[in-house]
Amino acid sequence: MPLRVRLFVLPLLAASLVFRAAADVPVAATPPSEAPAAPAASDASRPRVGLVLSGGGARGAAHIGVLKALEAAHVRVDAIAGTSMGAVVGGLYASGMSAHEIEQLFESLNWQDAFRDRPNRTDLDFRRKEDDREYLVRVPIGLNNHGQLQFPKGLIQGQKLSNELRKATLPVADIEKFDDLPIPFRAVATDLATGEPVVLDHGSLATAVRASLSAPGVIAPVPLDGRLLVDGGISQNLPVDVARAMHVDVIIAVDVSAPLQSVEKIQSALGVSNQMLAILINRATQQSRAALGPSDILITPNLAGMSSFDFKVVRSAVDAGDAATQAMSARLAALSVPESEYAGFLARRSQRPPPPRIDFVEVAQESGRYRKLIEATLAPVVGEPANPETIDEALRSLYGRDIFESIDYQVVDKEGLTGLDVSARPKSWGPTYLHFDLELQDDFQGNDTYNAGVRFLITDVNPFLAEWRVDLKIGDQPTFAVEFWQPLGYASPWFVAPNFNFSSRSVYVIENNATIASYRVRETQYGLDFGRELGNWGEIRVGLRHITGSSALRIGNPAAGIPLPPGSFNQGGFYVRYSVDTLDNVNFPRYGQVFTLEWDLPRESLGADQASEVGRADWLIARSLGRNQFILSTSAGTAFTAPEGVQSYFQLGGFLNLSGLPANSIAGPEFVIARLIYLRKIGNGGEGFLELPAYLGTSLEAGNVWMQRSEVNYASARKDASIFLGLDTPVGPLYIGSGFDQGGHSTYFLFLGRPF
Repeated sequence: MPLRVRLFVLPLLAASLVFRAAADVPVAATPPSEAPAAPAASDASRPRVGLVLSGGGARGAAHIGVLKALEAAHVRVDAIAGTSMGAVVGGLYASGMSAHEIEQLFESLNWQDAFRDRPNRTDLDFRRKEDDREYLVRVPIGLNNHGQLQFPKGLIQGQKLSNELRKATLPVADIEKFDDLPIPFRAVATDLATGEPVVLDHGSLATAVRASLSAPGVIAPVPLDGRLLVDGGISQNLPVDVARAMHVDVIIAVDVSAPLQSVEKIQSALGVSNQMLAILINRATQQSRAALGPSDILITPNLAGMSSFDFKVVRSAVDAGDAATQAMSARLAALSVPESEYAGFLARRSQRPPPPRIDFVEVAQESGRYRKLIEATLAPVVGEPANPETIDEALRSLYGRDIFESIDYQVVDKEGLTGLDVSARPKSWGPTYLHFDLELQDDFQGNDTYNAGVRFLITDVNPFLAEWRVDLKIGDQPTFAVEFWQPLGYASPWFVAPNFNFSSRSVYVIENNATIASYRVRETQYGLDFGRELGNWGEIRVGLRHITGSSALRIGNPAAGIPLPPGSFNQGGFYVRYSVDTLDNVNFPRYGQVFTLEWDLPRESLGADQASEVGRADWLIARSLGRNQFILSTSAGTAFTAPEGVQSYFQLGGFLNLSGLPANSIAGPEFVIARLIYLRKIGNGGEGFLELPAYLGTSLEAGNVWMQRSEVNYASARKDASIFLGLDTPVGPLYIGSGFDQGGHSTYFLFLGRPF
């Protein structure tokens, strides 16, 4: 988790801990509903071993190394109590996974992505991908019924993390009591209302682990049995007493808490907050360590220099845990069991029953509004053996609609049948959302353009999840647009979409490298679309629309023979649009493609001044090799039968659209441009606000606009190029560089926004 996230939460978290410390009242753990059964007589010949795993964020990967060493030493673990990341590792081990399997899971996970809320772009449904392309500012903001801004309760809702935990623990999802797991287990969380530790010993294992990991203000709390639960590290980071209550004789406690920083390293308010947090957690941890008896074993892996928030240290942390445990081999030898006995223990704990058949899907009462949608989406899993990948795919499809704060499920048994109990919680800051966009282009020669916009997205309008989109933009191309999107059934791919749009833009006519005319074109459009979503990767629409507009001459002398006279126009007719979007990232894509083909067919019988045909196609494909990214992009437009006037002119000029020319400086009824772009990633982004993912790039571009289709050829195309530095900022991609035109003309540019 990036350190920049902690700036928002740690001062608040530290303040709450200071308050609790000042009260100086020890808080006892909430007793489990049932104590584990006393050891069987066959176990009386050896001491029962309890394993205690502390919280510590990424440093908690050291617990895996401890487990590997304990397995190598044939130490049988009889009970586990864990907090935060210790609960994750301990819960997975208690479920029957081996240390090696947990290690593989940790190394395969994209932890940076797991601690992000937004679905992967490839999982978003097509409409959310459109929002992503058109409105680049990524700040989750909602609007309530009183017109007040709303924000998420936590910076991270934890959906992706919950999904991974569900998948990993699905084999034991139908086990209600944690004493019935292959190894009895307890997770420790904290009641957000009282500050008391809460020992979780039954219910959903994935939910218990997720609650124990919920750092307040960073990861959203988990509602459970009328409480809001957050990270157990706040109240009991090393739960020795919890393990002691599980009828164990010897405790192996593993402490991976972050150490205190020296004075020299505390140089900011954030550093002070971090130190306060570490002091309070360490103080509580020391109390737990003091409760260890002479026969207990304390393991403190050497994790010097390893951050709790940097999951790149997983490999090093595992090795450190392994080494620290092996250093205790003399004491662990007394707990070792014979190899044959240990092999039997491993075989029994790794035995997993075949996955149950999913007979039904039921929806939690609080999610009743979405019952039909959930049932339709999860219909493919009914009648099939429970498959974590299939279930995860269905949930990702639901979550990709980007209207749910969380989607969770539990395996339940009813009257001899096994099913999924699904809960879908809508975003607490919805159902109206604000998306922002800012575009700026300046060539430092007096040619600059800007646009700023906001989209009001009103979702969940009816049980079919209809949506309103209202767009408002100001600047060089002001726009006001409204669309009502209505699906034709629950989870139906078919839809209708009445719409309205008003826009204004400038169109320039160039002759012999000089501007001979400039028009201001205004258009008012209304229409009705009918279409079908093609999975989450594409869409096809057909529409009937009518456009009324005017073109006003701003620069040019009619007496000197400007190309086209200004005036009003009408266009009424059909259009067809086919769209594909599989890009992984709209700003700096590494793989995928986006393709759009649109054909306009104005007809006099539908209100057009004259019949015409205008088509446009845009295609971009991205591939990568390590830090190297390659983008091939091409666009073309043609007026097979051009309407009279400049309203159908295509425009070129500006960064990656003939980079040596001013923005939108040439226009005509025919255009073609091809771009080859190379990006080299030079920075992944760091922990500071200004440490952003950075790229060095260059482009080769060839294209032009023409007045006649017969003039289109490579010889008359302009050949431009650019070199640039790109930064992936929270308000969109920012580029700084220089463009070069074939005539030897060069320009510098600052560009904020999406250039293609």
